[in-house]
Amino acid sequence: MAPPAQAHRSPSPSQPSGKGEVSDLKSQLRQLAGSRAPGIDDSKRELFKKVISYMTIGIDVSAVFGEMVMCSATSDIVLKKMCYLYVGNYAKVNPDLALLTINFLQRDCKDEDPMIRGLALRSLCSLRVANLVEYLVGPLGLGLKDNNSYVRTVAVIGVLKLYHISAPTCIDADFPPTLKHLMLNDPDPQVVANCLSALQEIWSLEASTSEEASREREALISKPVIYYLLNRIKEFSEWAQCLVLELVAKYVPLDSNEIFDIMNLLEDRLQHANGAVVLATIKVFLHLTLSMTDVHQQVYERIKAPLLTLVSSGSPEQSYAVLSHLHILVMRAPFIFASDYKHFYCQYNEPSYVKKLKLEMLTAVANESNTYEIVTELCEYAANVDIPIARESIRAVGKIALQQYDVNAIVDRLLQFLEMEKDYVTAEALVLVKDLLRKYPQWSHDCIAVVGSISSQNVQEPKAKAALIWMLGEYSQDMQDAPYILESLTENWEEEPSAEVRLHLLTAVMKCFFKRPPETQKVLGAALAAGLADFHQDVHDRALFYHRLLQYNVSVAERVVNPPKQAVSVFADTQSSEIKDRIFDEFNSLSVVYQKPSYMFTDKDYRGPFEFSDELGNLSIAAESADNVVPAQGVEANDKDLLLSTSEKEEIRGATFNVSGYSAPLYDSSAASVQSELAIISSTSAGSAPSSSLAIDDLLGLGLSAAPAPEPASVPPSLKLNSKAILDPGTFQQKWRQLPISLSQEFSLSPQGVAALTTPQALLWHMQGHSIHCIASGGHSPNFKFFFFAQKAEESSNFLVECIINTSSAKAQVKIKADDQSTSQAFSDVFQSALSKFSV
Repeated sequence: MAPPAQAHRSPSPSQPSGKGEVSDLKSQLRQLAGSRAPGIDDSKRELFKKVISYMTIGIDVSAVFGEMVMCSATSDIVLKKMCYLYVGNYAKVNPDLALLTINFLQRDCKDEDPMIRGLALRSLCSLRVANLVEYLVGPLGLGLKDNNSYVRTVAVIGVLKLYHISAPTCIDADFPPTLKHLMLNDPDPQVVANCLSALQEIWSLEASTSEEASREREALISKPVIYYLLNRIKEFSEWAQCLVLELVAKYVPLDSNEIFDIMNLLEDRLQHANGAVVLATIKVFLHLTLSMTDVHQQVYERIKAPLLTLVSSGSPEQSYAVLSHLHILVMRAPFIFASDYKHFYCQYNEPSYVKKLKLEMLTAVANESNTYEIVTELCEYAANVDIPIARESIRAVGKIALQQYDVNAIVDRLLQFLEMEKDYVTAEALVLVKDLLRKYPQWSHDCIAVVGSISSQNVQEPKAKAALIWMLGEYSQDMQDAPYILESLTENWEEEPSAEVRLHLLTAVMKCFFKRPPETQKVLGAALAAGLADFHQDVHDRALFYHRLLQYNVSVAERVVNPPKQAVSVFADTQSSEIKDRIFDEFNSLSVVYQKPSYMFTDKDYRGPFEFSDELGNLSIAAESADNVVPAQGVEANDKDLLLSTSEKEEIRGATFNVSGYSAPLYDSSAASVQSELAIISSTSAGSAPSSSLAIDDLLGLGLSAAPAPEPASVPPSLKLNSKAILDPGTFQQKWRQLPISLSQEFSLSPQGVAALTTPQALLWHMQGHSIHCIASGGHSPNFKFFFFAQKAEESSNFLVECIINTSSAKAQVKIKADDQSTSQAFSDVFQSALSKFSV
């Protein structure tokens, strides 16, 4: 079939229509190369502009390399710059052609014009061709001794480029000592700053293999060097000042006199117009005074004004960066910033990310003296058109209430939120009221009076509905319509999409049954029956647990489900103090903006959520052992999937799993009593188990047999797998690319399984017991990724699995590929069965 005819388009003036135009450029450049006619430079400029424009849009114009070099023999600096740009772009991909540039670049390094000398030296060091490093040593040595500061500045950076191309050549030429001499003696501050930057990088990289380099790196933080740089700090540019201040922050003074000398010397840097300089200076002040408690507190008072000034000036992005640093200081010492709470009020034109940070700071600085004003301001934000900010403001009010500041007025404000006719406001308020009642049970009468008037049909958000149901169960004795509201919710069981709501509904109905048995008897039976038939594993298990508990002994069931409760004194903080201290140590860095230590977003092993590729092509696996076991070092360090290899022979040395458990509240038998309405049931259940089962089943109308309802047993899988299956990693990778996806499903993990999945190895050992072997795994909570394989017992038919587990949602995304497509479903059943039994 003939290809369709292309539409006729007029060629763009900035894009060649074909190779012919590049050939024309080549011939024109060759004609101009040896010409000395008047105005020739203007003609060259036009041609050079065309070449650069083609190169910029990705068109290969390397064919004119030789002609561009020949035309560079000119004193026109504009032509020189364009030629250097062209040469630097094509030198690395065409190392043979790059050799042609050495002569004219070396010649230009000796030009009378310092600008041309500097540009030529920069271009020479930017060729990035390892075979040409011998030609760099001479020009760099001359550049470091040049009379012009610009050439010396370029030469210093050239030394660093040379080090990255060939470290031995740089060290053998004694360039680092030369840089150190320049740093301590050069009159130009930019040269000094470049020397400092280059030496820090070179000696840091060399320190791992050279003791001398390690000593030199430590010498940079010595008193003479630090004082020399501090005395010249006003001469430096803003970037250089930040570089010096970062170095000073690592210096350990000998006594308090040195600390005060440095602080006095840097006092005026706090008034600098550049925010980076101010933050770097603040970091120096904070780190120097960590061991001096009184002075450290005075530093907070001193740096408060400069930070607040920076927040109110500049772009929103700059304000957010400064606010992030101010936020960490507020969290460490909220009492110091308590009187400045008005600076954290939100402006109408601020972006939402700035407002959210300010709301957190308002929550932190709230105390007895300013709570009323802060809560009043936050209540104004509840009517904000920006719904996320309105939600955050309501949460902030609740957090302040949980800090025991002026609870009376705050509870009234939260109850007013419940009366607003806005779904999201009501939803957030319900969640906060639930937390308040957990900490302040004495407010139950006032809260329940308002909550009782809220229709459950108007609450749609899962967390809010769960909070409402919790209150219906916990305070059903005070809410007249509680059993009937629970009954209506149970009738709509199948229409409720959230498993969290169904779990809360089961527990609430149980609690209501123990307090008002006659009214709740019917709804409890309906709830248990619906729970036992629920497809969600957690809901099914909880309903089964409650049913068996009631069959065993109603009195015991009440003690388990509805024991006497104590008020919650402290709610768990989401961020440990160790993490906060680590962030504080990395002040004036992205760690503060991200609110997490640097290793969490720079170290591959600690990354959080990450993107997975659909194919295994990015995974490099090497089979180096005789047993076809994938070694840990077999996976490339820069693997995008963050997968780490595992093996059957991996040692289990002191492996511990942080299973998240809890201690049940202690029950005092003298303090608890069974409702009088349950006396007959309790006495019956105390006898034999069969009669108890009949009594409770008949009472609840479940219509089940006398024996305890067994958990639905899964049908034993008919597919048998080879427990000693072996698959070469290369074969796995090849098959994964070639085979189509047979099945793509989503499975649920049990809560115990989620709790046990603290490391990828926990699941690997479990799956191997079911003859499903792992060839690669990796990730970090909450995201884990696994590649499994299995083989039929009777034939060499392979199953390949990609399993992505998110512990936050307790879901596993599974993709299965198989040699025999007809057995994919049978293997899927085996895989799901094995996964569901993980840590159960």
